[in-house]
Formats: sequence, C-alpha cells, structure tokens
Amino acid sequence: MNNKENWSLATKAVQGGWDPQNGEPRVAPIVQSTTYKYDDVESVAKLFDLTAEGHMYSRISNPTCDVLEKKIAAMEGGVAALATSSGQMASTIAITNIAGAGDHFIASGTLYGGTVALFTNTFKKLGIEVSLVDASLSLEELKAYIKPNTKAVFAETIANPALDVLDFEKFSALAKAAKVPFIVDNTFATPYLCRPIEHGADIVMHSTTKYIDGHATSVGGILVDSGKFDFTNGNFPEFTEPDESYHGVVYTKDFAACPYIVKARVQWIRDLGSYMSPMNAFLSNMGVETLHVRMDRHCENALALAKHLKAHPKVSWVNYPGLEDHKDYALTKKYLSGASGVLTFGVKGGKTEGEKVMNSLELAKIVVHVADVRTGVLHPASMTHRHLSDEELVKAGVSADLIRVTLGIEDIKDIIADFDQALEAI
Repeated sequence: MNNKENWSLATKAVQGGWDPQNGEPRVAPIVQSTTYKYDDVESVAKLFDLTAEGHMYSRISNPTCDVLEKKIAAMEGGVAALATSSGQMASTIAITNIAGAGDHFIASGTLYGGTVALFTNTFKKLGIEVSLVDASLSLEELKAYIKPNTKAVFAETIANPALDVLDFEKFSALAKAAKVPFIVDNTFATPYLCRPIEHGADIVMHSTTKYIDGHATSVGGILVDSGKFDFTNGNFPEFTEPDESYHGVVYTKDFAACPYIVKARVQWIRDLGSYMSPMNAFLSNMGVETLHVRMDRHCENALALAKHLKAHPKVSWVNYPGLEDHKDYALTKKYLSGASGVLTFGVKGGKTEGEKVMNSLELAKIVVHVADVRTGVLHPASMTHRHLSDEELVKAGVSADLIRVTLGIEDIKDIIADFDQALEAI
C-alpha cells in the first residue's frame, strides 16, 4: 500500500489524522478533558517553552481536535492546521495573525455577509482597513488597491451567496505582487472539489459547520497553513522578531515548517480562548469521513434542480456555477471537480411571490444554515444579509428576490416534486 502521503483524498477523509496503536480505540476518541498529567516539572516547562510536543491545556490544543486538524491539513495538502470555535473565528484569526492596527488587506467584494460585517465593522474598530474589490476587475486594476501596509489578499472559492467562482490565477498573482499571503475560504467547495493550495493559495480556511461537519450538529472553523509563504520577506516582523511572551521564540526560525499556524495557536488561541471543543471536533471528524460520498450527491442534486428550475415557467432566473451559461462556468471547469450543492434563483413576481414559494415548501425547510445533508432554503436579503446596506447587498451579489437553496442528499425526485408543488402557490 502507498504511504499515507500518497493516499487518495477519500482515504485521507476516512483514515487521516488517527493511527491507533495496539489496543487503542479504532475510532478517534473524545478526550473531554481540560487537563493533562505530566511526570515531572521539566516536561511542563518544555511545553510552555514550545520545545516539546504535547498538550498543556485544552484552550490551546486537545487530542481530539488534533485528529481533525491533521486530517484536514492532509486533505488540503497543507503542513498544519488549527481548529477554531467557529468559521467566523477562523476568518478573524486568518487576518489578525498577520495584520494589526494601521494595516490593510484586500478582499473580494462577494463574500458571506457575516464576513463582510467582520471585515468592515469589527476590524475597523481594531484599526484594520479592508478594500472590498470587484473580483471581475483585471489584475492591473486590482493592483491599484495594493498599499504599503497591505498584509493579505482574501477570497472565497465559491462566493456565498453570489456563487461567483474565484479566479485563482488572478488573485494569486495579486497576492504575489503585494508580497502577502493569499487566503482562501474553501467552505463551499471543500477539499474534495477544490484544493486551493494547488492553485496558489497560502492559507486555506473553512467554516467546518458546513460541509465538513455535514450534519448541522457542530459549529467550528479551521485554518490550514500551506507552509509555502515566505514570512521572512520583510513585511511581517512579528514572525521574524522574538516573541517576548514565549521567551524570545522566533516563529520563522524555531517553527520554519509552519510559522503561521504555530503563531496563531500560541498567540491568538491562547489569548482569546477560541479553540474548538473536543465534542465538536469529534462530530466534525465523523462527518468528514463521508465528505467524498456526500459531495458527489450534493453536486448531482444541485445541478439537476438548477436545470429543472431554469426550465420552469414561473422561475425568472437561476444561478449555479455548474450550468454551462453561468458567467464563471469556465472557472468552474478549470478549478473545481464539481460546482457544490448551493444554488440561487428568483421567481416571477419578485420577493413577495418568492416568500410564498418558501412558505409552501414541505421537504425543504427554511433554515439559517447551508451545506448539510438536508435540503433547505433561505432569503439572504431579509435574513443573513439584512444588516447590509442596499449598496453592500448589490456588491455581495444579493438581490431582493434571491432565494438560496442548499441541496441535501435526499432523492432528487422528491426535492423537485417539493419545489414544483411550492411554485404552484404563485
């Protein structure tokens, strides 16, 4: 058999991160403990000096979380990962680990509404400025947003809910021009449909609450370090100068293989206490074991419903990257092995008639969630994105009549029948 590094993604999803020894549990156990026992004082001292591997406290690391971290890092092709309490916290640390007050970063304008609020409101209070850019601009036009204090470029593989597909080549080139890390939120695509590191990403993140968990049981997030970005290029002194809170540790010297993740863990997770809980890590790990099986069905169902709705006389438009007439279809074919399980559409009659359709659905439920095994619908303009201004809604790709559908893994015949009967209400 091939060694673990050469396992397929499906095998890594099932068996990665946990290699039980003689007499140990076959399934990675829940280590529901805040505390660990040591044989002597020196053992603990080495942990706090970051010179020995191990767990000092479950606010910073935990054996169950470690399994999930190793598995997702392997699936994404990274060198290390860090599990967080939510996807929002993963987005937060993704930026604050490399930018502080007085710094700036560039982000695609079509982002999840919560991310937009985080970047434009909360980060503003922290003194971190963001430029939300039109991803359709040319590389040269995008370069105009680079500033001397720019620290990162951020984008989503598949935007939520605009469903724009990221032009990795262009945004990777933008990050290289700025000499900063290229950070990609791969939540909707998952490593099964796209591996951003292979397309130039330096840092990958997920809201594990979505497809990684897959069952709507566990809130969480994760960051993956590619290990490829050169933090010694002069733009990131916190990585190359001694950290006095850890006895002068220099991250790029003492942890050259994965300085980004080590710094994020021992600074931000240590100080904010925003680590994933062992129970959520256990459930998320169980979920990811079937990711490769689930994603095929999600994609299959989404494409089938998109085609059906597109031909329906009461539907005015359908947006799904897997449709050949989608504006980003070429990017979908270039970077993705499937267009994921989320689509959006509008009905004739606009928002009012759309609400009638949503209220008439039976199998598909109205939920403030996306990307699990059950089909659900949501109206972003009045729900998840209601805090955005009209201008911000347009930039995020959210129209007043937009209905977002997250396709589950039920029988597609039942899903289509449900939407057909609901459309009869208008």
